[in-house]
Amino acid sequence: MRAPKDASSAIDPEIGPEIGVVAIGRNEGERLRRCLASIAGVASRVYVDSGSTDGSVEMARAGGTSVVELAIPPKFTAARARNAGVRQLVEERPDLEFVQLVDGDCEVQSAWIAAATAALRADPGLALVFGRRRERFPEASIYNALCDDEWNRPVGPALVCGGDILCRAEAFRAVGGYDETLIAGEDPDFGTRLRAAGWKLLRIDAEMTLHDAAITSFGQWWRRAKRAGHAFAELAHRHQGLRAPNWRGKCRSILAWGFALPLVTLATLALGTFLHPIFLLATLGLLALWPLNMVRLARSRRDLPRRTANAWGVLVMVAKFPELLGLIQFHRGRLSGRRSELIEYK
Repeated sequence: MRAPKDASSAIDPEIGPEIGVVAIGRNEGERLRRCLASIAGVASRVYVDSGSTDGSVEMARAGGTSVVELAIPPKFTAARARNAGVRQLVEERPDLEFVQLVDGDCEVQSAWIAAATAALRADPGLALVFGRRRERFPEASIYNALCDDEWNRPVGPALVCGGDILCRAEAFRAVGGYDETLIAGEDPDFGTRLRAAGWKLLRIDAEMTLHDAAITSFGQWWRRAKRAGHAFAELAHRHQGLRAPNWRGKCRSILAWGFALPLVTLATLALGTFLHPIFLLATLGLLALWPLNMVRLARSRRDLPRRTANAWGVLVMVAKFPELLGLIQFHRGRLSGRRSELIEYK
């Protein structure tokens, strides 16, 4: 494995008191150490911990970072942690103008906050900006490589955002921050509510963070895909009239490939076995749809190396099954009145 990439240097120590940083995490270990080192140049910084048992709290305090330790109940969520961090920052710095939010498994690049602040100051209508998040070890697994591709969103106006953003405090307050009940999809929900309130989101052409997904097994990838399915289902339910992003379309695709097609395939197989062999031809035709669509998807990604594009085509289709489980989990919880538990993959 090649040597990992590092942020080029610490953030400019001249960052003013109008800018603060909130880092969140749970048992991130060495990843958190790198995260905290990358933001050490910002005077106003808060780490919010969700029940770590690896010494994360002590590590943060030893480095001079304010710490908020969340208790349960209520349940831990990333949204709850981010809101708690912003509240703490505002208490410490009432004149806070901008907040950098970062996950504890990420490092903030040295020039990012200056570039992001300049973009926000240039357009008062911008609620937040984000840049290029990269994987620290994209070569460690095909799953990490695909995460690196996932983070590479187009430069320009955006419909949603991820967890690493520089946000205008005024905009954050205007929509009441994050929805703390969401166990997944809190970032696109936040961005959607900002746009509904008249704010704009922007992806700028600047290096933002190094992320360590640390997905090295199929099981981790499966759990992450299940969480995505839960998020798609909840976002589609919450924002039913929205067509961009088309979360309802995502859910229809999950249901079609993860449920309807397998069900019809099994039905034709049963008919061919017990009624007439002609139905077995239909079964073969339905089964062929999977590899054909995998090939189509892989060929559509000519921007990726061949191996990565092939893996992407396969995993996009296989993901329909864990995504279906996440979708079912959301609706089962919604109908029963019981909130879902966190779906963690690390």
